Amino acid sequence: MIIHNLWILLMKGLTLISPTLNTKVQYLHCFHKRLDLKHPVTSNEKTLWLKLNTYYNNPLITQCADKYAVREYVKQCGCEDILNDLLGVWESEKDINWDKLPNRFVLKNNYGCAMNIIVPDKSQLDIPAATKEMRTWFRSTFHLTASEMQYAKIPRKIICERYLESDNGGTPDDYKIYCCDGMPTYVMVCVGRQKDVRPKFYYVDLEGNLQREFTRDGLNAPQDFHYDKPEGWEYMIECAKKLTKPFPFVRCDFYICQGKVYFGELTFTPSQGLDNRKLAYTDKLIGDLIQLPNKTN
Repeated sequence: MIIHNLWILLMKGLTLISPTLNTKVQYLHCFHKRLDLKHPVTSNEKTLWLKLNTYYNNPLITQCADKYAVREYVKQCGCEDILNDLLGVWESEKDINWDKLPNRFVLKNNYGCAMNIIVPDKSQLDIPAATKEMRTWFRSTFHLTASEMQYAKIPRKIICERYLESDNGGTPDDYKIYCCDGMPTYVMVCVGRQKDVRPKFYYVDLEGNLQREFTRDGLNAPQDFHYDKPEGWEYMIECAKKLTKPFPFVRCDFYICQGKVYFGELTFTPSQGLDNRKLAYTDKLIGDLIQLPNKTN
């Protein structure tokens, strides 16, 4: 843990010196080879090129990386009906009136990732501990770790949304659609996302056909594996086209609950562009789909 914390501090310091230097060091650490920003090929490499060359100072990217401000963008795209109910938004954890919140809800930081508190039962929530955790969100410099500068200028807020659940009362499946210039390509379906349980990841095409060779879970799936597209699938794909049209590459995340589509977020640097768990075949194939704008550094 000490070594990990020292590494994070070092990476944040490198970002303050040079986001490009940070990115090259991180890439070398993850892939054990140098990053070629002049001739990016894979999806990881092209994501990093976009991060450094076009996404870092684009106001629309900043708006869409903001989990609160992106709601206005979704409305402007004509997709307001897929927004989850907003139960509250605050600029300080001190402003939350816990008594007015329903029994089940989700709290999120609008900046960065992995800053969520899922509350299936308010009576079981340790409110002082939750308040303390949210206080740390406002001090976070998450964006410096991997030079994800699209987060840097986001004004910090806490948002509260309605708790979503699947038809059987569990966590709904998560649909992550890889899109290039408004064209959905493949959908990564996260199945079985529950506490203390590793979810399975499957890539399917727009018709729901399993792309077996894309993930280890796909390779290990039974030969008769079939993914049934849920009700709302086609509408989800149409919304993804509208929301991702301005961007060379972005992952558009959704949930589907009882046939209704819910917007999750727009992710411009999935896994920070450093996903060394992605199979080389998949990394290259998705990379081939990403058309970069004129590569001027």
